[in-house]
Amino acid sequence: MEPAFVDIDWAGRTVRIEHAWIAPERTPAPLVVFLHEGLGSLSMWKDFPQRLCEAAGCRGLVYSRPAYGRSTPRAKDEAWKPDFMHRQALEVLPAFLQAVGVDPTQDRPWLFGHSDGGSISLIAAARHTAWWAGVIVLAPHILVEELSVTSIAQAREAYRSTDLPRRLARYHDDPDSAFWGWNDIWLHPDFRAWSIEAELSTITCPVLAVQGLDDEYGTLEQIRGIAQRLPQTELLELPDCGHSPHRDQPEALIAKVRPFLMHHAHLPPPHDEPAAQ
Repeated sequence: MEPAFVDIDWAGRTVRIEHAWIAPERTPAPLVVFLHEGLGSLSMWKDFPQRLCEAAGCRGLVYSRPAYGRSTPRAKDEAWKPDFMHRQALEVLPAFLQAVGVDPTQDRPWLFGHSDGGSISLIAAARHTAWWAGVIVLAPHILVEELSVTSIAQAREAYRSTDLPRRLARYHDDPDSAFWGWNDIWLHPDFRAWSIEAELSTITCPVLAVQGLDDEYGTLEQIRGIAQRLPQTELLELPDCGHSPHRDQPEALIAKVRPFLMHHAHLPPPHDEPAAQ
């Protein structure tokens, strides 16, 4: 993906957003907006967005949130608060879409979110119900589990004692900005009470929720909790899969996402697949 940059006004300052389009010429094919995990970025998706968009015949839009990738890092005195995912869903995402010329009231994109990006997607879908054609979430968080806190505390030790900062520097201009913004708030005592469970009931679009059975950052209660509140939810529970289904089980994931998206987007079958008689 060839990155481009656009500026938005957020929190009283200009913020540069790294982003990339996938097959923008496929109009009027559905648009899938990819939202990365808590330590992710545009480049950390690698080739998965292209593979998915090619399989389903869609367009894609991938971006790095503020503090991540090549987007503007956090200000030195900027500490995230427990509402940081709400601010991303309700402030940054709409401003970014406007800046790149996407009107969700007309274009009705799909949201495809991983981990924190999945939670942000659910918040956006719950608040602006008419904007989105559907939501696909991988390992989302709807509440804070002890397993998540334990694994994030272990990540803190790894960042302090291993070459993790150097490895993250391949994907972020400022790895400290990306890591500490995420790690500090997840381990803050006030964040233990964070939950979006009560907000989910307003979501009206189709939802596909995916979790690996070996996820070190969350249990199946996360996606099953979504299904309990939203009867339109489809679940995919993947064996031999950790926190990143698109890396651990990409073929199985695409095999589920493709028909789900095509069905709800009312897409015709690809040229190599005969139509049902």
